[in-house]
Amino acid sequence: MSAEDRDPLEALREEVRALDARIEGLSHSCAPNRLAIGLLSGQLDRILAAFIIALGAVAYDLEVDMFFSFWAVAALRDPKKKARKSFLGKMFGWMLPTGSRKLRLSSLNMGGIGPKLIRSLMRKKGVPSLEKMIEEAGQLGVRIHVCEMSMGLMGFQAEEMIDYPHLDYVGVGTFIHLAQESRQAFFL
Repeated sequence: MSAEDRDPLEALREEVRALDARIEGLSHSCAPNRLAIGLLSGQLDRILAAFIIALGAVAYDLEVDMFFSFWAVAALRDPKKKARKSFLGKMFGWMLPTGSRKLRLSSLNMGGIGPKLIRSLMRKKGVPSLEKMIEEAGQLGVRIHVCEMSMGLMGFQAEEMIDYPHLDYVGVGTFIHLAQESRQAFFL
């Protein structure tokens, strides 16, 4: 090979090395392999969708953080647990569902029959119940963050929430930070 042939080839190799270095730098600056899910709705189909997405994300090796705010917090109440509450807290407790088994559907609630029908259909099709999904999410490390402000506004107490291995109580700033540091964020 002549000297002229080596120069373009060496120049090309140099460009490839420079591109490799840039790619390496970009891969270190990417957000963690994390998904953030914000839940505002306390309706069965939306909570189900959130846990289906969360479990699917874990299957793809993503870390998952779920933030429960406002009406979604009611899905985390344990019907077997009681807590001392103010009058307003008792009113919210009476009006809102006590746990995942009492959630309404967003559409086709049909006077309360809708949730029973969807749960029956899920059983027939071999789809795990919401309660089983919550249990599995806990075993797989999905983190649940409950909005402190929503807890206070609705009079909910930590003592009445489900036992879950990765549950904490945070402000919205924590979720904003988690969402910023995630590759994806969903809101339901």
